[in-house]
Formats: sequence, C-alpha cells, structure tokens
Amino acid sequence: MKPSFPVMGAIALGCTLAAPFPARAALPEPVRAMIDAAIATGDETTVRTVVDLAKQTNPDDTAEIDAILTGFETQLAEAKAAEAAAKEEAIRTASLFENWSGKGEFGAFRATGNSSNTGITAGLTVNRQGIDWRHNLTGRVDYQRANGVTTREQFLARYEPNVKISERFYAYALAQYERDRFQGFSGRYAISGGLGYQALKRDDIQLSVKAGPAYRVTEFVDGRSESRIAGLIGVDFDWNITDRLKLTQDTNAVAETGGSAVAIIDSRNTSLDFVTGLNATISSKLSARFSYQIEYDSNPPPGAVQTDTLSRVTLIYDF
Repeated sequence: MKPSFPVMGAIALGCTLAAPFPARAALPEPVRAMIDAAIATGDETTVRTVVDLAKQTNPDDTAEIDAILTGFETQLAEAKAAEAAAKEEAIRTASLFENWSGKGEFGAFRATGNSSNTGITAGLTVNRQGIDWRHNLTGRVDYQRANGVTTREQFLARYEPNVKISERFYAYALAQYERDRFQGFSGRYAISGGLGYQALKRDDIQLSVKAGPAYRVTEFVDGRSESRIAGLIGVDFDWNITDRLKLTQDTNAVAETGGSAVAIIDSRNTSLDFVTGLNATISSKLSARFSYQIEYDSNPPPGAVQTDTLSRVTLIYDF
C-alpha cells in the first residue's frame, strides 16, 4: 500500500493543498473541482485514483492534469521532509527518560525436562530507539508453587544496547543474568560484545544475526562456581504473515571453551536457547502469543538433564 499523506503534514499544508492550482480554460471546471477535492483530502492514493480517472475521461488535457499532479507531489514531498526533520530533531533533543516504549506479558506455561509442571509466566520488555543508538531491556519470570513447595523458579534479566555502524551493520553489547535452581544454577552471568548484521529489513520480514566473544560466570546450587571465556551467536527473525499474525524466532547460542575464545568447536559446555512464537493481534494495544522454547546445556550439573522445554500462552499489552 502506498503511504498516505501524514496527518500533521495535511494540517500544516491544508490550506495550500485545498487551494486550486492555476487552471487553464481547457480543463472542464467539474474535473478541476474533482481533482481539487481529492487534493484537499491529502491522501496520495485518492489523488492518484482521481487523476487517472480524469486523464481517461479527458485525454486532451493530460498535460495540464500531470502538471497539477506534479505540484501536489512536490508539496507532499516537502511536507514529508519537514515532518521527518521535526521527528529527528525531537529524538535528538529528547531526555534520557523520553521515547521509551514496551510490552508487558502475562500468562501460563507448561514445562518439561528438569521439572514437569504448569505455572504462571510474566515478562516485560522496554526499548528506546534513537538516531543511531537502540536500548533493549528484558525481564522474565516463570513461577509455580504447589502445596507449599516451589517447583519452578526461573528468572531472566537482559540489557542490550547497540549502535548503528551503517545501514546494515551495528555493534552490540550484552549483559545478562539468569537463575534456575531446577537446572542446577543459582546464578549465571554473561557479558558479550560484537557485531550484528541486518540481513533482511522489509515491512513484513526482518532477520538479523550477531556474534562476538563473551564471558560467563556460573554459580551452581552446590556452591561451586565457574568462569569461562565464551562465544555468543544470536539470530532474530520476525515475519508478519498477515496484518494480525506474526511469527518470531529468537535464538541465542553461547559456547563455553576451556579458557580460549577460539576453539568453540571443542567447547566444554554449550548453551542453546531457541524460542519460536506466534503472535495474533486482538486490538491496537493487545495481542495473544503462543511460544515454544527449548533450553539446552551440553554439560549440565550432576542430577540435571540437558534439555528443558517451555510452552507459554500469554497476553501482551503494548505501551
């Protein structure tokens, strides 16, 4: 769909666009009035439709009609440029606490692996988009308690800023904290930094990949602690199947080595986190989501299994 004339632009130039362009006597007045009425709406699609009809019914006046269309397109481009400049200036001058948006998520989960149970899940994601910088903060809790006993307690907190290097490349940093006693660790901290690449950037499909070195510290429930150099690989995929249906795929792989960030193939412990989700829009602010997550540790603590799965059904509120 072709973009419609911005509302602010239409207001700012309403008088100009509503005013008729200079007309020659050759163009019939009803046709002129019809074109002027379309221009007054400020909608580019409407104007082009009316202009096409006018040229079909008045082929001898094609040159004059094209001149009117050219004048409208010039004003439209100027209005869009002014609006884009105003938006960029507002972003540049915004304070640290402005221009934040986010999503709140709440629902239920079903887990298998180190624990097999059903409980509640909640998440919060906030982000700030600047001219070159972008900040993302994520938090999630999965919790279940029955008969006075906690059977599921998983926490995740992540902060990831990145800066645009070019139209496709960006540099990222990452700080992450996890806690899951049923997987065998009371705390796992990771920091990473590297480069990312926006492989696909369209209105309906987006795909980005990132990779870089990392450092991870794991505190086990038995009191042991390990710190290792690692490598991080990330893949984010979003596909707007329809206006109301969206498929997402988020993958993070952290491969720990025995002290070198080079020999990732000979890693001692590789952690994989695959999350596939399907979002269905309910309203402009509310959507439903079903997601399936696989968590894998190649070398888990004694008594723990390698693979956990989590199925979640949640409602998401955008703010």
